[in-house]
Amino acid sequence: MIDFNLSLRTKDVNVLTEAIRTWYRHNHVTPTERATQLLCSAAVDLFSQGHRTPEELAALLITRFDSPYSLQVNAVTSTAHH
Repeated sequence: MIDFNLSLRTKDVNVLTEAIRTWYRHNHVTPTERATQLLCSAAVDLFSQGHRTPEELAALLITRFDSPYSLQVNAVTSTAHH
């Protein structure tokens, strides 16, 4: 869970940004708003767990989201039949 009380400094935001950019470069994809939201959320969560370098965060993001397809959310809709 994300700690929204986490106080981020400019240096911290730069670390998170570089990790997310590295994920996009690694996967050779163009950033989208939805993917960036998911990656940012995951990066902040990892950061709050003590992972503080762009290299470490990028490696964890690449492991967790091993392709752009892993960012897709397949939620069941209320109109779906089982």
